[in-house]
Amino acid sequence: MIKLRLKRFGKKREVSYRIVATDSRNRRDGRPLEELGFYNPRTDETRLNVPAIVKRLQDGAQPTDTVRHILNKAKVFEQLHA
Repeated sequence: MIKLRLKRFGKKREVSYRIVATDSRNRRDGRPLEELGFYNPRTDETRLNVPAIVKRLQDGAQPTDTVRHILNKAKVFEQLHA
């Protein structure tokens, strides 16, 4: 199953995340199928490739709870149902 999840990167205590599509059996920081966005929790900065995320969701990818919350804040699910 394809999951949309966060991939951790950055220095200690200065963490950032990439939003990636990956197989659910792969490890957290393993090689992703596709990078779909960026999230920085320290500054609450978010950059998303919305068309690619919508395509993955239409193909059946399941977001994790945290990624689902980020996508809700960016109103991506409204574009999915439109």
